[in-house]
Amino acid sequence: MSISTQDFLEFDQIRDGIMILKNKGLRAVLMVSSLNFALKSAEEQNAIIYQFQNFLNSLDFTCQILALSRQLNITGYLDKLEEIEKKEENELLKLQIREYRSFINQIMKGGSIMQKTFYIIVPFAISETQIFGEVTKMPKLPVLTEDMFQRSRSQLLQRVEFVILGLRACGLQAVPLNTLELAELFWGIYHPIEAERGYYPEIPPELIK
Repeated sequence: MSISTQDFLEFDQIRDGIMILKNKGLRAVLMVSSLNFALKSAEEQNAIIYQFQNFLNSLDFTCQILALSRQLNITGYLDKLEEIEKKEENELLKLQIREYRSFINQIMKGGSIMQKTFYIIVPFAISETQIFGEVTKMPKLPVLTEDMFQRSRSQLLQRVEFVILGLRACGLQAVPLNTLELAELFWGIYHPIEAERGYYPEIPPELIK
C-alpha cells in the first residue's frame, strides 16, 4: 500500500486561516515579532519579564511556541545587485554597488547568518464549543459540520485576539497567518533547502479557502 506525505501530517485541511486537525481540533498560527532583550536596560528587562509572566498566568488554555531557524540565503539579492551594476551608466555608482556587493560577500564568508522566525499556535478543541452559554461535551465527533466549524472558529478567534493583546503588552506584535501563509509555512518546513533559497510553489487559487 502506497503512503503519501499527507498521511504523516497531523492536519486534514486549512480553511479560512484555520488548521483543521484530523481529530477535528482547530489551530490558529500567529507570527510574532522579536525584540533585542540584551539591549534593554535592567528596568526594561524586568518590565518585559513581568508583563510576559502576567500574560502566561492569564491564559486558561495551552499554547505552543515555535521558533524556526533557517540559514539566510541572499544569493538572489546579490544577483540582483550585479544586474543593477551592469545596467548602471554612472561609473561612481557602479563602483559603489560593486564595493557593496564585495562587502556583503565578505560578511557571508565569515559564517552562516541565521534567520529566526517565531510563531505561537493557539488551539481549540471541538469539545469546548459553547452552545447557548454552556460547554457541550462531545467525546466523539466523526463529522465537523459547517455550523460547528463556524462556532468553534469564532471562539478560537477570541483566543487569538486575547493572545495578541497579551503579547502587545510585552512589546511584541503578533499577526495571524492566512490560508496561503500557512500553506507556505508548512511547505517550507518540509522543503527547507528550497525555502532557504526563497523558492515557493504557486498554489492554485481554487485550493485557497
